[in-house]
Amino acid sequence: MGYLDHISDYCSVTKTKKHKRKNMETVEIKVKMDCDGCERKVKNAASSLKGVKSVDVNRKQSRVTVKGYVEPKKVLKKVQSTGKKAEMWPYVPYNLVSYPYAPQAYDKKAPSGYVKNVPQAFHTPNSPSERFDTIFSDENPNACLIM
Repeated sequence: MGYLDHISDYCSVTKTKKHKRKNMETVEIKVKMDCDGCERKVKNAASSLKGVKSVDVNRKQSRVTVKGYVEPKKVLKKVQSTGKKAEMWPYVPYNLVSYPYAPQAYDKKAPSGYVKNVPQAFHTPNSPSERFDTIFSDENPNACLIM
């Protein structure tokens, strides 16, 4: 039995590395596309990545949406390798922003219903205007009763 145990140590299956599974992600990229050929080239490049489940190209909005078990930086690099100017999707829906006409948020080139994703457009809790609004609010028990 000692001899068989000794041989089985050499023949045993070694532990394999457990690969961390990537999370399912939705990556949105802004890509300037002019024709069907550009659209096809970008779609083929994005779908060739390992882990991609679906690629949706919207030429009218210059938007590519990639869903799958991928890293956003790798998708962006792959799309840029086609020779097209590409960047991460810089817009957020209009209804999610507190101040859509804040400086640098309103963009004429943005698709309808979207504004740029800038910090000035979102609600800042310590802004002076909010402090004055809450001072005279009905919910504030210390508000002036003369008003």
